[in-house]
Amino acid sequence: MAKGWESKSVEEQQSLASQSPISEADRARLSQEHKEKVRTQHALQLNRVRVQQQLEKCSNDRYREMLQQELNFLDAEIKKLN
Repeated sequence: MAKGWESKSVEEQQSLASQSPISEADRARLSQEHKEKVRTQHALQLNRVRVQQQLEKCSNDRYREMLQQELNFLDAEIKKLN
């Protein structure tokens, strides 16, 4: 069974390789874009944790509302990246 899966994987890799060869410049650009996306997502997650902690400690209703809006915004931005 493993050999059958292996041959399918090889076939898939060969078909992907023949479809559209990616130049090194394109590969570097995509890699850079991916790194930037990961950095942005990580920063958003850290901000979300910070806001969530502040929200848990907050007793002022107006400040709580502002934090909730910020939390909703961060959730929307994280969702866009995924």
